[in-house]
Amino acid sequence: MTHLPKHARPRWRYLAVEIETWPDADLRRDSVQRALWYAAQNLLGDPGSADADLSVVRFRFGDGVGEAVVRVRRDEVSTGRAAVACVSTVDGAAVGLRVVGVSGTIRACEESYLRADGRVDDEREVVTQSDGRTRHVRGRLVDVETASGFVGATEIDYSETDSEIDYSETDSETDNSETDSETDNSETDSETND
Repeated sequence: MTHLPKHARPRWRYLAVEIETWPDADLRRDSVQRALWYAAQNLLGDPGSADADLSVVRFRFGDGVGEAVVRVRRDEVSTGRAAVACVSTVDGAAVGLRVVGVSGTIRACEESYLRADGRVDDEREVVTQSDGRTRHVRGRLVDVETASGFVGATEIDYSETDSEIDYSETDSETDNSETDSETDNSETDSETND
């Protein structure tokens, strides 16, 4: 069998997709692929789904965050983006998928839009002294662990209770420097009042 000439081969684009879900969720590539196919079929129908030909070619996931590279035909980029946006659950776990960029090659897609390790820079667990619930902090995202599961929040929701938060050991050095600067400010305030 001979190969198609270059001008007759299908042209592809690659969607850089960020994945976010609860910290205890366990996602696999095949389950994300299946959810993507179902979303495309429900949104575009059988012919539209076949035209888009969505396929997950790279996948990394851990601790509730991850990334994927999704292949789509060049003429179907907008419908592919719409299908990715329609995915709301994967294997029963609520999930958020966001297209962060489009590229012509897998390598350029990963280098331009995705992190090398697929994780958020700053992730820490925070325990509130007043209620004892564990909060998983990932950048600006806060997931509060409750008896029935996780509840999503933001750092603004807990800005009033920052004095009650006991940060992990990695943040203790910055907390000490803040305490020292507050002490210095209170000394200068008392000197100006005299």
